[in-house]
Amino acid sequence: MESVIRKNASGGKGEISVKYILNEEEMNGKGKMFSEVTIAPGCSLGYHEHVGNSETYYIIRGEGEYNDNGTIRTVVPGDRTFTPSGFSHGMANNGDTALVFMALIIYD
Repeated sequence: MESVIRKNASGGKGEISVKYILNEEEMNGKGKMFSEVTIAPGCSLGYHEHVGNSETYYIIRGEGEYNDNGTIRTVVPGDRTFTPSGFSHGMANNGDTALVFMALIIYD
């Protein structure tokens, strides 16, 4: 599995780590990615819009501030988020430990 570090992902702060479980090719045209994302304390994945695809997060560890199309809410392990095409989201880790979640992007 490929792992990459992204700096200022989608205009966010700091770095995030993305471990690709499945890449776009392996998803057989059904989606863009299935991955484990880690956001270090003080870092974020910037607010961004989805067009032609949707994204779901499943929180594994840590706590985050999820921006759901302009509404901020706290997410904890076991929570699920869903952002359909035409909507936006972002995630920030304002805690003291790593925030880890699964991310799945599928095409409309």
